[in-house]
This record gives sequence, C-alpha cells and structure tokens, in this order.
Amino acid sequence: MRTFVGDLLRHLQRYMLAGLITVGPLLVTWLVFSWVFVTLAHAGLPLVRMFGSIDQPWLASLFAVLLTLIVLYAVGRVTSEVVGRQAFNLFETILERLPIVAKVYTSVRQLLETMMTKKDTGQRVVLIDFPIEGQKSVGFLTHTLTDAETGRELAAVLLPNAINPTSAFLQVLPMDRVTETDLTVEQAMSMLMTGGAVAPETIRFTQSAGIAK
Repeated sequence: MRTFVGDLLRHLQRYMLAGLITVGPLLVTWLVFSWVFVTLAHAGLPLVRMFGSIDQPWLASLFAVLLTLIVLYAVGRVTSEVVGRQAFNLFETILERLPIVAKVYTSVRQLLETMMTKKDTGQRVVLIDFPIEGQKSVGFLTHTLTDAETGRELAAVLLPNAINPTSAFLQVLPMDRVTETDLTVEQAMSMLMTGGAVAPETIRFTQSAGIAK
C-alpha cells in the first residue's frame, strides 16, 4: 500500500511538473498580454465615448485599443518632425518647472530612455551580488557615478523583480563589483518574465578584472 501511494505521488508530481512547464510560459504570456490590453483599453475608453456609446463591451475595448495605438503612432510621428519636436520640447520645459511633476516625469523619461537604449550606446545587462554575496541578480546598469569622498567609480544598477519586472530595486555599488554580461536587453527581459525558463545556454558569470565605461 505504501509503495502504491509513493508511486502514485511520484506519477502525479512528474506530470504536474510537465504540465506546469508547458502551461507556465503560456500563462505568463497571457498575463502580460492581458495587462497591456487592459491598459491600452482604459487609456482609449475616453476617446471611444467621444464617438458615442457602444453596446458590446468587448467591441468598445477593442476600439479603445485601436484608438490608443493610433494616438501613440500619431504622437511619435509628430514629435519626430522638427516642428513637433520643438513644440514638445517647449511642453517639457513647462513640466520641468513644476516642482513635484518635474521629478516624476524626468525620472520616468530617463528610465524609459535607458531601457530602450541599445548596448553600444551605454546600456548594459550586468550581474551583481544580491541579495547576498555569491548569489547573482540580473540588472541593468543605468548610470555611473563618482564617490565624492574617494573618487571611486560607482554604478547605479536597476534590478527588476522576476515575473513582475514592473517593480524593482535600485542598487548603488562600486563598479568593480559589477559583472558585465553579453546578454541583450531582450534576453534579460525574457529571463525575468519567465523566471529563468527562457535563457541563453551560456552567460558570463565570473567576475572580470573590471568593467569598461
């Protein structure tokens, strides 16, 4: 009887883990897609109401998403032109004069610009010892600083949480404690979103002599 129960538990564990490995990535993908869809829909609903009411909720949400995407495209297209860029710069200048709004807006803008910047312009995926020494966490080197007392070079590293990278830790540490990797931003985000299930076969884990600026 005990052997039968043990075999049954091992059987269940084996196939439940296989099911989790199969369904897990699909579930995470669906959750991310749902969050993006809901966010776009909420942003576009006021525009939908301007055109009148739609009886079907799903149709209203779909229309809201399409309108939001159209607005994003239009804003990107306009601000890419000289006149649009000048107008947007004027708008940013006004925002930067508002005490609280300026801090929030500037911080978010710099974070997005850093995350979207390619590696050859300074954006790097790195590893640092966190939460304890010997355990590496994946992070993004977002800025370099200098210690006012010693002149030592410091690194500001953003550490997104796995599965939910919308929250993160910001660590400031000596540059020589940063391990540079050869991962792209896309690879790092895939690792974080899937809890490491989607990852390259190799990674530069060992601390090198230093990290170049």
